Amino acid sequence: MITDVRGPLEHQQPYSTAYEQMLEKVRYEGAYPTREKADEAVRLVLSGLGRQLTGDERVDLAARLPLEAARMLTAQVPDTQLLTGWAFVKDLAARSGASLATTRWDTGSVFAAVAAHAGPDLVTRILHQLPTGYALLFGRAELTPAA
Repeated sequence: MITDVRGPLEHQQPYSTAYEQMLEKVRYEGAYPTREKADEAVRLVLSGLGRQLTGDERVDLAARLPLEAARMLTAQVPDTQLLTGWAFVKDLAARSGASLATTRWDTGSVFAAVAAHAGPDLVTRILHQLPTGYALLFGRAELTPAA
């Protein structure tokens, strides 16, 4: 099920200061030319993350994000099959029609802002819940135990 969380920009309410600050961080991290481009990336990536994240980590992340971002995350019903980090990027690219490289860039830019709100401990918990490949998307090394 594809849920489109975008709406006409002219009908949207003004954003909270916290969400504006989050958009500015994403805009800076991603070198987006406009706030609208940053907002599109945030909507795409948070909706995708909302389809992957469950349990306490989902609730705790939503509580730490600005209200607008939390709504994007929690508006999605979690999928029954979790995607690896690379499959996550491919899924977002297919949904948005963007290239894999652009979608990977968008994901890293948004996850940097998400990590700033979540803090390192919650990001670690989130990474333990998700399949492999998300650590790199969050700007962390993908560590695996030695055999």
